[in-house]
Formats: sequence, structure tokens, C-alpha cells
Amino acid sequence: MISSSEILSAKILIVDDLAANVMLLEEMLRSAGYLNLTSTRDPHWVAEFHRKNHFDLILLDLQMPDMDGFQVMERLKELEVDNYLPVLVLTAQPGHKLRALKAGARDFVSKPFDLAEVLLRVHNMLEVRLLHQQTKKLYDELLAEQKRSFELTAQPGAMVGVEKEVRLSTPWFQSLKLRLPWLQVNMLTSFLAAAVVGLFQGTIDRLLVLTIFMPVLYDQSGNSGSQALAITLRGMMLGDLKPGKERAQILKEAGLGLLNGALVGMVAGMGMFAIATVKHLPSAPMLGVVVFLAMIGSCVISGISGAIVPLILKRLGADPVTASSIFLTTATNVASMGLFLGLARLLVK
Repeated sequence: MISSSEILSAKILIVDDLAANVMLLEEMLRSAGYLNLTSTRDPHWVAEFHRKNHFDLILLDLQMPDMDGFQVMERLKELEVDNYLPVLVLTAQPGHKLRALKAGARDFVSKPFDLAEVLLRVHNMLEVRLLHQQTKKLYDELLAEQKRSFELTAQPGAMVGVEKEVRLSTPWFQSLKLRLPWLQVNMLTSFLAAAVVGLFQGTIDRLLVLTIFMPVLYDQSGNSGSQALAITLRGMMLGDLKPGKERAQILKEAGLGLLNGALVGMVAGMGMFAIATVKHLPSAPMLGVVVFLAMIGSCVISGISGAIVPLILKRLGADPVTASSIFLTTATNVASMGLFLGLARLLVK
């Protein structure tokens, strides 16, 4: 959700060749509480102003001498890489409205100006524009986090599918044969994690604030699982994990996951509550509870997975050092996202 303060602080540019219209619009908007207003009577400067200031909304007169509003919009299109023009056109010609919308304008205000209409259309456009920017920012952050996580799992080493036989001198075809099978397995397991997120697309669309904590959740559960995996592998390598002690090791990591998840989940839950409260979401308390419960469940499952995956692989005759991290990553991602989004769908109405 976009707060009123964010809307009133948005950057607005007024473009009209008539000084009286500029003054009238400025007075209307200032009286309504808008704080960041810029104006010009020269349409030639609009594109340059927008390039430097990235206005959230441009109130643009269509009928101006030498350079009309349609020409201004053509220049603005060159600056907007996503082809979104934050333009609210001002016109007294009914026939120009449809043409302006086809040219990329998002809405229009008729002349002579009606105060209620101007304020309503400005508010609605700014709310949509700021929400669009917020969503894009969250999406970019999520992609960056996913890319970072993938790069970490793709680092050279036995735990990500690079066999110990691979050396700098290993022929490229032999290296391909040793690496490719595990990369294909990783691809298939990644599809599984993505499918889980896709099942809850409606919940994400309804509660966009959830995307802020998705990277936090799978990072924490992933780290918890990695710790359990490292300890288990170390025990297997050093001979500390004797036959018959596997059950105790799994229960120990489950208990540690429960405690760590509860302590970390308290902080994460309070963080979600604070952000949701700032965004004036009525479900802020329940969102905090969802994060808390999901963190506990995810850390328990990741701890169990970190202990049990290498044991299962060893029993199946596969090298646990080579393949464990691929299956652990899938288990933690599926569990954390499934729990988080599932609880949100169930508890947050």
C-alpha cells in the first residue's frame, strides 16, 4: 500500500504555456498538501527536466505553440525504458482525449478545471505510479537475491556437483561429463521450487508485502540447513557419526532448528509487523505471526534435511559431498516458500 505522505511528497511537473493555468494548478495542488511541485511554460524543456528529476507525474497541456503535448510525449517515450509515461494531459478538446491515451498518456483532465476532478485524478495516478515503482523495486531485489543464491550454489567445489576428479588439467569433455548430470538435477529441482511459488501467485498479488521477507526466509532456512549439513558431513568424514547415532543427530538438528527458528523468527516477525504497520495494513499482527511460524517451520525442516540428506545419499551409494547441497537447497526453498505463502493464504484474510 502507498501512504498518503508518499503521495503528497511525489514529484509533480506542470506544463502549460498559459501562466494563469500554471498558477491555478499550483494553487490547487498546494492547497491539497502536495509538496514537490515544479512548473514550466516551455515544452522544449520537459524531456530534459524529466531526465534529471524522474517526475512521478507530469500534468501536460496538449495545445501549446511551436511544440504541442503530443510531441512532448514522443520525446518522453525515449526516456522511459518500460514505455510507461506518467502523463496526465490537460485539454479542452474532447477529440484529443482518445488520441492522447493512444499516444501513451495515462489519464486526462478537462478544461476548464474542476477542483475535485483534478485532485482525484492526480491522487489516483500517483497511487498507481508509486505502486508500480514499488512493485518493480521489490521484483528486482527478489531477482538479485535469487541470482546471488544461485551463484553461491554454483561455486566450484564438491558440494555443488563438481566432482573431486575435476582438476584444472582435466579435459573439457571429461569435465562436462562429470558436471552436467548434477546441473541437470539442479535444474529439475529448481523447477519444483518455482512451481511452489507459482501455486501461491494469487496470495503474492494480494499481499505484495510478503515479497520483502521471502529472501530473508529462504536465506535463514538455507543457512540453518547448511550448518546442519556441514556438521553431518564432518561427522561422516571423521567417523564421529557412528552407525545407530543417525537418529540422535537428526533429532538434535531438528531441536536446534526449532530454537534458532524461534529466536530469529521473533525478530523477523517484529520486522514484518513494523513494515506492515507503516504501510497501514490491517493484517499487520497476523503477518508478523505468519513470518514467525514460517521461520520456525523452515528452520526445523532445513535442519532435518541438512542431517538426513547426506545419510540418504550415502545409503543409496551416491557421494553425499557431491550432491547434498543440491537436494538441501531444494528442500529448504520448497519448505520455506510453501510454509510462508501457505500460512499467509490460510491466516491472512
